[in-house]
Amino acid sequence: MKSKTIDSFFKKKSTEATQSPSEASQIEVPPLSFAPLNSNGHPSKIPRVEDEALDLSNLERELGLRKQIYEYLVNMRDEIRRAYIKAGPYPPILSEYPTSNSKKLALVVAARQVVEVHQFFKDLSDIVNIALASSKRYDELQKPQAIKITRLVSINELATGIGMNQIGTLQRPGETRWSSYLNSVTSLLKMYNATSTVLENLKNIASNYYQRGDAYNAYNRFRYFEFTFILHMMKEVLGVTDNLCQALQRRPQDILNAKSLVLTMKDLIQKLRDDGWNELLKNMISFCETWEFDFPDMNAQYIVGRSRNNKKAVTVEHHYRVDIFFATIDTQLQELKSRFNEHVVELLTLTTALDLKEFFKLFDIDKICILVNKFYLEDFS
Repeated sequence: MKSKTIDSFFKKKSTEATQSPSEASQIEVPPLSFAPLNSNGHPSKIPRVEDEALDLSNLERELGLRKQIYEYLVNMRDEIRRAYIKAGPYPPILSEYPTSNSKKLALVVAARQVVEVHQFFKDLSDIVNIALASSKRYDELQKPQAIKITRLVSINELATGIGMNQIGTLQRPGETRWSSYLNSVTSLLKMYNATSTVLENLKNIASNYYQRGDAYNAYNRFRYFEFTFILHMMKEVLGVTDNLCQALQRRPQDILNAKSLVLTMKDLIQKLRDDGWNELLKNMISFCETWEFDFPDMNAQYIVGRSRNNKKAVTVEHHYRVDIFFATIDTQLQELKSRFNEHVVELLTLTTALDLKEFFKLFDIDKICILVNKFYLEDFS
C-alpha cells in the first residue's frame, strides 16, 4: 500500500502551486542560518549576546507595556516567570499617581497651583543648591549645626543615644521620589541656623559678584516671612500625605492597606484644614521670636509690592489663611477626590479577590463576578 504524505491531507497555500517547475527552481531558498553575509558571500560571525543585568524588583507590571517572555534571554525566562508569580496580579495604578515622573509628583504639582507655593519650591531649590554648591560650603554648613547640637545637648534640650543627633545635611527637593520633598523641608528647618549662616557669609565674602548676588537673593528669600510660613505649612501637609505616597510606591502593593490610607488621609487633611491654622500660627510666632523675625500685623491690609490699585482689600491674616493655607489644602483634597473617587476605591477593593498571597486567601467569586460585570464587561462578553 502506498504511504501518504502530510501534503495529501493539507495542501500548502503558497505561490508554489501556481508556478511551473522551472520557475520554482529559480526561487532562492534562504539559508537555515540567519547570519548576515560578508562581501565574499560567507556568513559573518554573530556577535555574542551577553546576559543583561536584570532588576527583578523593577519589572514592568502593566500588561500592555511589559515585554513578552520570549523577548528575554532563554536562561532568564524561568527567573522572570517566578518574579511575576511572586509579585501577584498587577494592581490598577492611576496614571501619574503618585508620580508623573520622578520630579513632578502629583500632589506636589497640585499644591504648586497656588502661586506662592510654586514660588516657594523654586526658592527652596535655589537655597539648597547654593548652600551645597561645593564641598567647602558643605563643611561650612556642618560646623554651625555641630555647634548647635552640642549646645542643645549640654543644656539637656536634646536626648542622647546611639544614632541620635546626627549632624545631617540639606536635601535637594524632588531628586528621586516623593519623600525627598518632605525630607528637603524638614532638613532645612532642622538646619535653619546653619543655612542662614552660610548664606550670610556667602553674600559678603564669595569670590565673585554673581555668587555674592545669588547668595544675597537666596538669603533675602530665606529670611522672608512668607517663605518661612510656607516652609512650616508644607511640613504639615507633606507629613500627612507621606504615608499614602510611600505605600503606593511599594511593590507589591497591599491594596486594602492603600484603601484604608486613602480614607484616613482624607480625614487628616480635612482636620488640618479645620483645626490646623491656630497651631500653625502659634508655631510661626514662636519661630519668629527665636530667630528675631518681624511677625506681621495680621489685621493690617495686605498689599502686594507697591501697588495701590488692589482689586480687593484683604487683611494679612486673610492672605495667609485663605489664599495660601486653605487654598493649598484644598488642592490636596481635590486631587485625592478626583483620583480616588468611589469607583476607583470599589475597583481597588474588588481586585483584592485576585491576590495570590497566602494561596488566594482573599479569593471571592462574588467579588470577581462584580468586577467582571461592572468594570470589564466588554472583555468577557
